[in-house]
Amino acid sequence: MRIPRFTLQRYLRTMLFRIIALAIMSTWAHVHMFTWAQGSYQIAVLKYNGGGDWYANPSSLPNLARFCNTELGTDIITEIPTVEVGSPELFGFPIVHLTGHGNVVFSQAEAENLRNYLIGGGFLHISDNYGLDPFIRPMMQRVFPELEFVELPFGHPIYHQRFDFPSGLPKVHEHDNQPPKGFGLFWEGRLVCFYDFECDLGDGWEDAGVHGDSEANRTRALQMGANIVQFAFSGAEN
Repeated sequence: MRIPRFTLQRYLRTMLFRIIALAIMSTWAHVHMFTWAQGSYQIAVLKYNGGGDWYANPSSLPNLARFCNTELGTDIITEIPTVEVGSPELFGFPIVHLTGHGNVVFSQAEAENLRNYLIGGGFLHISDNYGLDPFIRPMMQRVFPELEFVELPFGHPIYHQRFDFPSGLPKVHEHDNQPPKGFGLFWEGRLVCFYDFECDLGDGWEDAGVHGDSEANRTRALQMGANIVQFAFSGAEN
């Protein structure tokens, strides 16, 4: 069968663009991963399209960064940047955090960029702020069509880092009277995405006056957040 010339040319141009893009992203990731190794880190908020409030819980990540610096001895910068899903700047952050209550939309190009970031060593934490679940699952299916979220057992190392959570995630806020659950996406044995559901960790990291949570509740949420950070920085498998 003879392939029309214009079709072949379009295919070759597409493949050349992908090779160049991957080379650029690989170089970007290498440079920034070297920076991570020097001990200075930033955690970014992942900005997505679709109308959902990606900007929810503005005090949560600064508080988590301060807690980790105190309890884990990390050097996380407490000024929290925003990064878009499709941006090459995504590769400058060892961890990105996604939250919200509503619609989430990734274009195919954004999904591919996020996939390359996660496969290349990045880590995504998703925190359901209530109402996120029916939107985030199909978008992560777009990122990893071959993977499905699996519930992590209580013995998973993410629950047993600096702080021990023998019963899994703490319950921060009630949503639908269901127990909190932690789900994960695994790429070649490595946990690349952790999703807390019916838990609301991000709310628990907020300033005390925002939701009126008890100090004990906020501390448990921050401790679990520190575990996520420590696990992600360790690059552990399983």
